[in-house]
Parts: sequence; C-alpha cells; structure tokens
Amino acid sequence: MAVDIRATLALFDHACRTSDELIAHLTEAFLPPPPTAGTYLSFPGCGALTGARLLAEIGDDPNRFATARGLRAYAGLAPLTWQSGTSRQVTHRRVCNRRLKTACHRWAFSALTRSPGSRRLYDRRRAAGDSYASALRHVAARLLSGLHHCLTTGDVYDERAAFPNNDPAPR
Repeated sequence: MAVDIRATLALFDHACRTSDELIAHLTEAFLPPPPTAGTYLSFPGCGALTGARLLAEIGDDPNRFATARGLRAYAGLAPLTWQSGTSRQVTHRRVCNRRLKTACHRWAFSALTRSPGSRRLYDRRRAAGDSYASALRHVAARLLSGLHHCLTTGDVYDERAAFPNNDPAPR
C-alpha cells in the first residue's frame, strides 16, 4: 500500500511541476508580444492565464467576428430562440466552443468580486429567478461583448461604459 501511495504522489508531483511549467510558458508568451494583452488584462477578473485562453480561442484578428452577438454565439453565451407558429422557446446554446465558454464562465465568476457592475447584474438576474449558471452566463455575455468592443476600437475596459446602470444591487 505504501509503495502504491508513493507512486501516486509521484504522479501528482509530476503533474504539478508540468502544470507550473506550462503556466510559466503561457504567461511568458502572452504578456509581452500581443498588443492586445493590455486590453485583456484591463478587464476585471481577467489575468494572464484567462487572457491567454481568451486570445487563443477568439484569435488575434479583431475582424473575425463582425458583431459582439456573433462572438457571444460562438462562445455559447447568446440565447437560442426556437419559434414555430405560436410556440416560442428560448434556451442557451449547447453547440459552441466549449473551451471559450468555460474560460468565460470562470472569468465571469472571478469578475463578481472585482467589478461592482458584474455583481449588480448577477444579483439582479438571480433576484429575477435565474439559476446560478444562467445569471453567470449573462455576466459572461456582457463581459465578452465589452471585450469585443474594446478589441475592435482599441480601447481598454471602462466599468461605467460596460455597466452604465448605477442602480443599487438588490439585497
């Protein structure tokens, strides 16, 4: 049993060292060269790893997505509406870039404690009856729309522009 545990711990140790090396290489590659790194890092909750993942999944061509809605649909954050006759159903997209969707989900979760506007939007959606995942999707969609705007215009994140509604958060 002791030999088995030592072998398992050695595997975990190797995995941790490999992960640390990958993080170091990724951070080193992301921070200096891309001119858009400053734009990604200006967003709340978006560090070097999240910014690198977003850049990798979105690409470095600012004209790849003509609209923010197209980018949100690619990430699986835009609602999908099915309508036939008098019936209408709105759901979230299941066919999407899952790596981008996961990165946006983690980014939105991280932004909840760093952006008052993100927190207000999340709390407002939860008070309206949205589930945790649905409310977080709305926050991620707003952040991704802001990122699209900043990448196409060359601006950096501005909290007042991204969340213009200054109503107090519901308690």
